Formats: sequence, structure tokens, C-alpha cells
Amino acid sequence: MTESTPSTGAPGHHGPGGSGDTHRESEIERLHRLESSSGSDRRRGDTRRHTDAATVAGLDIPTRPDPAAPRTSVAQSGVTGRPTSSGPSRATRKPRRNWGTKSLGLVGLLGFLVIWEVLPRTGIVNPTFLPPASAAIADLFRNFGLTAFWQAVGDTMWQWLLGMLIACISATVLGFLIGSSTFLRRFTNSTIEFMRPVPSVALIPLAVLLFGVEIESALLLIVYASFWQVLIQVLYGVADVDNVAMNTARSYGLGPLARLRYVIFPTALPYLMTGVRLASAVALILAITAQLIIGNPGLGAEIAKAQSGGSYVAMYALILATGLLGVLINLVMRMIERKVLSWHSSVRTEVAK
Repeated sequence: MTESTPSTGAPGHHGPGGSGDTHRESEIERLHRLESSSGSDRRRGDTRRHTDAATVAGLDIPTRPDPAAPRTSVAQSGVTGRPTSSGPSRATRKPRRNWGTKSLGLVGLLGFLVIWEVLPRTGIVNPTFLPPASAAIADLFRNFGLTAFWQAVGDTMWQWLLGMLIACISATVLGFLIGSSTFLRRFTNSTIEFMRPVPSVALIPLAVLLFGVEIESALLLIVYASFWQVLIQVLYGVADVDNVAMNTARSYGLGPLARLRYVIFPTALPYLMTGVRLASAVALILAITAQLIIGNPGLGAEIAKAQSGGSYVAMYALILATGLLGVLINLVMRMIERKVLSWHSSVRTEVAK
């Protein structure tokens, strides 16, 4: 007789309600409890770990447990690593002073005046034809109190202003018109390249034949010389317009005038202002030249009178006056340029420096 061994095999080996079935069910239930408790522990452990990480990340920077941690996080730092306004401290930009550049320019001017003063006093240059700088400067200050001097300055500035207005308006209109058309650019390219290098002084005989010594002769020289300065810059500015911006404007239904106002003009405006600033200096040079050679009333005519009369001190004083006038015009034009282009990156960078 063989002894039967308890088995947990197939159900019903000992019959329903047997001890084998009861033992098997209890084992299965115990295993299920173990699996459930271990899974719950694992989930609770993960939760604790996530909670701890979130808690550490949410701590203030000074209270973090790691003393070697950086005082500013990535979110609190800019591209350069400096704290921004969202960090512990607000970034501040100290204005850079350009006193060094200004003082260097002043030293150069003083050096020029010292050399001018030394050359005639040491006899290197004949003081009759080149008087000392102190004598010319003193005579210039005396001219400030003379009505005839300010009348000559007014005549010079009036010719300069009229010539600048005519040259800038005509060059701007033609520049946008020619630059906006490929056909016109190709059609006028050879003509512009031929006429632009012609010096304005070569037109003095023509101006005298046409207008004599009237103001129109000076305007002819001023307009011709200043016109090309503005026109070339405007053509460059119109050619610099981004094709993507133009196509985008067309896709949004902007007409030619709207594209000129919102796309072409903002791009060409920095070029236009550069041309106007350059033309202002050229216009003053041609105004003085016309007065000096043709005889139009102004500072140039007064310089010619002083030279012909042998009053060399007064001549050099008037030359200094023309130089001061040119510096003043340049400063005013730069101020206008910065005001008009205050939105442009070049002006913002210049101001930041």
C-alpha cells in the first residue's frame, strides 16, 4: 500500500473542501499580499524621492543644502551669466565715459595751434605771410563784434541752406524712383558714373557765363556737388532692402506707396542721413569756393578782399571762422542724425558706448 503525498497540483486532487485546496488558497493569498505590499512600498518610495527632489528644487537658493551650489540658477541668469531682474540682484549698465577721446581731440587741436604759433615766431616761416595763431585768433574775436562779419556769415549760410535743400530733395526723390526700378537703375548707371566724378570747380566758367556773379552761380556749384552725395547713398539704401520683407509686404496686400513707406524708406533712411551729413560739408566748401573765385557775397569774398589788400591777419581770422562754421554744421547734422535714427541699432550702440 502506497502512502499518498499531499499535493498542491490540479484542483480536486483531494476532492472538494479538502485540506490541499485550503492550503493552496492560503498560499496564493499570501503571495498576493506580498506582491501588493512590495508594489505599494515601491510606489511610496518613488513618491518620496520625487517629493524630496521637488522640495529641494523649490527651496530658496540661500537655504539649499549644498553649500557649493551657485547663488543664481540658470533661470535667474542671462546669457552672459550675470543676474537679471528676476534674480537676486538687478543688472545695471554703467555708462562709459568718452572723456578720453574728447581730451585727445582737444590735445591735437592745441598741438596744431602751438605749431602754428611757433613757426612764424622762430623765423621758420615768414610772419608776414603766416602770422602767429594768437594774432589770428585775436582778430577773429574782434570780428565777432562787427556787423559786416555777421552779414558775410549770413550770406554764406543762406547760399548753403538753399543749395542743400535743392540737392537733398531732388536727390532723394530721384534716388527712390531710380532705385525702385531695375530698368531705371540699368538705364542711368552709366550716366551717373560718368557725371559723378566731374569736379564742381570745373563748372565755374559755365556758372559765370550763365548767371554772372549772382547767387544762382553759387547754387549751381553747391547743388551739383551735394546732389551726388545724397543720390548715391539713397541708391545704396534702396538696393539694401530685404527681398523677404518686400515679398511679405506684397503677400499682405501692401501697395507700392505702402511698401515705400513701411519697408523701403526705413531701410534707406540711415543711408539718406549719411548722405545729407556728407553733403552738408561739401556744400559749405563749394559755397566758400564760389564766393572766393566768382565773387558772390559771403565769407569767401571777404577772404579774397583781405588777401588782395595784404591784410593777412584778417585773412587767417576769416579762414578760422569758416573752419568753426564747418564744425558747427557737422555737430548740428550729427545731432539731427541721432535724433532721426534714435531707433536704429547703430545709433543705440553709439549712445551705449
